[in-house]
Amino acid sequence: MKFSVLLLSKSNEQVRTIRKYTLDNPKAFKNKLLHWAQQFEEVILLDSNEYTQQYSSYDVVLALDALTSIKTDYHNAFDKLKEYQEQTADWIFGYLSYDLKNDTEQLESKNSDGLDFPDLYFFQPKKLFLIKEDQLEVHYLRMVDDEMIEDFELIHTFPETIDFSKNEESPCGKVKISLRITKDVYKEKVNKMLAHIHRGDIYEANFCQEFFAKNSCIDPLHTYQHLNAISQPPFATFLRINDQYLLSASPERYLRKEGNKILSQPIKGTSKRSENTEEDEKLIENLKMDPKERSENVMIVDLVRNDLSKTAIKGSVEVKELCEVYSFKQVHQMISTVVSEINPDTSPVDVIKTTFPMGSMTGAPKISAMQIIENLEESKRGLYSGAVGYFTPDGDFDFNVVIRSILYNALKNYISYTVGGAITAKSDPDKEYEECLLKAKAMREVLEGM
Repeated sequence: MKFSVLLLSKSNEQVRTIRKYTLDNPKAFKNKLLHWAQQFEEVILLDSNEYTQQYSSYDVVLALDALTSIKTDYHNAFDKLKEYQEQTADWIFGYLSYDLKNDTEQLESKNSDGLDFPDLYFFQPKKLFLIKEDQLEVHYLRMVDDEMIEDFELIHTFPETIDFSKNEESPCGKVKISLRITKDVYKEKVNKMLAHIHRGDIYEANFCQEFFAKNSCIDPLHTYQHLNAISQPPFATFLRINDQYLLSASPERYLRKEGNKILSQPIKGTSKRSENTEEDEKLIENLKMDPKERSENVMIVDLVRNDLSKTAIKGSVEVKELCEVYSFKQVHQMISTVVSEINPDTSPVDVIKTTFPMGSMTGAPKISAMQIIENLEESKRGLYSGAVGYFTPDGDFDFNVVIRSILYNALKNYISYTVGGAITAKSDPDKEYEECLLKAKAMREVLEGM
């Protein structure tokens, strides 16, 4: 492999040593890299799974081993993040939980929480790997750059793949998933939400339910790799912060900043897939033309346009794509793309603060929807329907939406996944429940082997 070495100076006088490589097999190297990373207590892998995207900087990003970090509850969380991002002036990686809504609005989160994730966590990695096609950049802070060569040699000793067909018995035993609410209770709650819609309190709201397992454990790496293999989404995430894990097969981008350009890609509208090509094409056309699914998407696009306008240069908010259908291994999804432009002196954290939580996971009007969601849901969302991503030294960022994800607290032996869907005036409670089960299929298959 060929490589070159250079030094990159930062405004705060930190320096990273960078090595550039050409990879013979990027996919195999990615797997080796993730196996090697398990020795660290702070790890974030972001993986596009080679999904073709118009807006993308990297195919794979891995950040690990915190030099500095910020961990906080929702109180003044965005102000603290802004200070940390500006003072660090380096790459920082982390997550925003859904409950940061309580920082931006007069809201609260009182539902049960079995996971106990902090509301916000970001860290400055000592070691960073960036892959685009067959090009790899390795960025190490100079305090650890003497480990680069040894690390790279060690990475190549790890396995390239994992064989899920062996179905080896886990030392944890079989995971038994419990429902936070039954189907009948779910339907009752959807009907209550429909009553709010018919009264005019809201137009749409995302209603979610939790599936969980107490006194259970999993192998986080094996579970993530299995989930990713059967889903192959464009915004997959493996996150470890000490004993807390996120294993995500998310298909959705929340928000991206590149220079002065902001981009949001909300998902609303879901259809199953078929192994029969002709039937699968029909399912795509049915989703495109479904009036309920389109109305869900259009309402959230209007909400996103309004959110982006809070920081946008006047007249710059534009809908680039409306209700386009994209296909993934498990489902078809209806996605829209909304863009805006901001002034150069606008803080990147302010762009996030004024759009968070994302409209696709709340509803419209946003505040009323979040109040009703809190009253009807049984579990605190936490990191579910939040976002994971990074800021660059130049203040650009890219964040996903945490959906289709398994959350795991290894200290408490608690496993959780949550699914939901948009409730509108045309919603049928039975069909909404079936859509939840469709979205939950991959997580349940991985955890229970069904």
